[in-house]
Amino acid sequence: MNSALPVQPRSGLLFGVAYYPEYHLTDRVETDLDLMHQAGINVIRVGESVWSTWEPRDGEFDLDWLAPVLDGAHRRGIQVILGTPTYAVPPWLQVAHPEIAAERRTGEAIPWGGRQEIDFTHPDFRRYAERVIRAVVGRYAGHPAVIGFQVDNEPGLELFHNDHVFEEFVSRLRSRHGTVDSLNRDWGLTYWSHRITEWSQLWRPDGNSFPHYDLAWRRFQSDLTTEFITWQADLVREYSRPGQFVTTCLQYGRPALDDERVSRALDITAGNPYYGMQDRLDATLDLPQLSDWTTTGVPALFRQADRMYSSKQGRYLVTETNAQSIGHSDTNFPPYPGQLKQAAYAFISRGAAMIEYWHWHTLPYGIETYWGGVLPHSLVPGRVYSEIAEIGGELARIGTTLDGFEPDADIAVLWSNPSRNAMQFTPFLRAHGLPDFQSYEKIVDAFQRGAIEAGRQTRLLHLNQATGIGADALAARFPVLIAAGVYVTTDAELALLRDYVAAGGHLIVGPRTGYADEEARARVEVSPPRLADLAGSRYDEYSNLEQDVPVTSTTGELHLPAGAVARLWIDGLIADDAEVLARYVHPRFGDFPAVTSRAVDGGRVTVVGCVPGPALAGGLVRWAAAAGHGHELAGDTAEPVTVASGALPDGRRAWFVFNWGWEPQAITLAVTVSDTVTGAVLQTGTEVSLTAWSTRTFLSQ
Repeated sequence: MNSALPVQPRSGLLFGVAYYPEYHLTDRVETDLDLMHQAGINVIRVGESVWSTWEPRDGEFDLDWLAPVLDGAHRRGIQVILGTPTYAVPPWLQVAHPEIAAERRTGEAIPWGGRQEIDFTHPDFRRYAERVIRAVVGRYAGHPAVIGFQVDNEPGLELFHNDHVFEEFVSRLRSRHGTVDSLNRDWGLTYWSHRITEWSQLWRPDGNSFPHYDLAWRRFQSDLTTEFITWQADLVREYSRPGQFVTTCLQYGRPALDDERVSRALDITAGNPYYGMQDRLDATLDLPQLSDWTTTGVPALFRQADRMYSSKQGRYLVTETNAQSIGHSDTNFPPYPGQLKQAAYAFISRGAAMIEYWHWHTLPYGIETYWGGVLPHSLVPGRVYSEIAEIGGELARIGTTLDGFEPDADIAVLWSNPSRNAMQFTPFLRAHGLPDFQSYEKIVDAFQRGAIEAGRQTRLLHLNQATGIGADALAARFPVLIAAGVYVTTDAELALLRDYVAAGGHLIVGPRTGYADEEARARVEVSPPRLADLAGSRYDEYSNLEQDVPVTSTTGELHLPAGAVARLWIDGLIADDAEVLARYVHPRFGDFPAVTSRAVDGGRVTVVGCVPGPALAGGLVRWAAAAGHGHELAGDTAEPVTVASGALPDGRRAWFVFNWGWEPQAITLAVTVSDTVTGAVLQTGTEVSLTAWSTRTFLSQ
């Protein structure tokens, strides 16, 4: 699947904070470290944001300021992840070399004053970056507190339009396509008289209107990000000791990022999942998203967790996540009591080996003044510190119990970064009357939410990872595979889906799957392409929806709860040789099936002709996928209660139970378990109470 297997995390769960003592107005390192130790914090991340502190003037290094922090942490048994400071360059470098500024549009440099404004492909930047990396890592790689390194920070923020970057883009196009005639054919440049006769005629991306160009441009930009992080990782490994890992922290929404490809250069994946708190974690509510870099809702929180696991198909580190309010001065939604623990265990239940908060203390200055840390502006420990300390105490008692933990999965869901990129240029859905640039996430999340509604667990698989597994093994491991929104596909990837069905798998096809080829060209064939014959259903037309359309079951085989609806999109399915499982209740769309299914080639193909609402998606998943290991703890549960589970190397199973709401809930145990935190044994038939916003963890006996 990946070129390198994911490393096994260190023994025991890591629990910590990003710590920036250099941001304090006074020296309080010893006080901070004492408070961390008392809260059960056993890891800190340091050093990645302050190149101008490491190197205040060109070639003048101050490397010893961090030593007291590392020494003090080591005395308290707190481990350290050391960052390279390359994402925020010092003013002297900006002044001396203005040519390293990145351009968001051709000829328009990004103004200085933020971060990540530099073109990290520029040779002058690389020269200075290599020097500071070697200085910092060389100074501290041998420190006994240092367990790993984070190179850069949230890479892929910008799409570079600099001249030399564009020239490299053209050079790689020539390598890929060979001739201008080939490019003209592959991109359809006859359209609107865009045919070129020599490479110098290729226009800049600023005014581009071709989806195929944009997809190639985005792929190229993610290649640059991957190459930059790989370059840094290779430098750091010249100094790292055996057992020290190299990672970077990923913000998965970055436009110039392919998380799976960049993770191949890393020892372990690390990510920064931020999420809407308060009522946005209430499983009984359906609220709009707060921002484009946070998620809303329990299913989307689990999707973030599964995305991090998917990058290397292995355990991962959470390098940043919410502590208090996360956002600017107008976005103040601190967590309700209990929500921090819920989120921590949600990530752990899906494979997190570290939970680290951003960050230790709330800053008194800067653009992130109101991004709340564990300590408030007063620096006096308060409610959030107490809750963090409670989590730290529980994780300390859990100890090494979860070493080797692997999350369970009842269903595989395909993930496609190229499809996501393509739908950002050509959105298919609308939000508030405008193109929805999160169309891809909306489609995938609808099916992911269905799994949560049905009490099932998912594993996200990148398309190339699924190909690496192979159809037979994929069908044996995942009897149900969801391919929804998989818009950009190769012929080989569509062949894999056919082979999966032939191997006995149940393929669920959602909107837009297979519609375009690897160049983002609409396939000139019956839809869903390469699958219509297997599915026994097809479509010629499709429509956006401005209002939800009710859906009703047409057979006793599929049981749909009240409130089943189609949202945002409808494919006009035509059932040729497939059973119609559900239809729309609508004077026009009622002419089309909402869901069709056909047993074929030893497997089954089910086509969902819409973006399903929660009740419809939940009914579909409950029908398609048998209850898995999560179900063994207490049978069926209903929102706001969810159960996640996973296997341990010794054959035992761990369960995580959540009450995502205000009303007290209860479950009745169907097996005998021990409480992971207290060790108490609870017999089959025991009723376990779940207070508001609570989490319980159990181990099989």
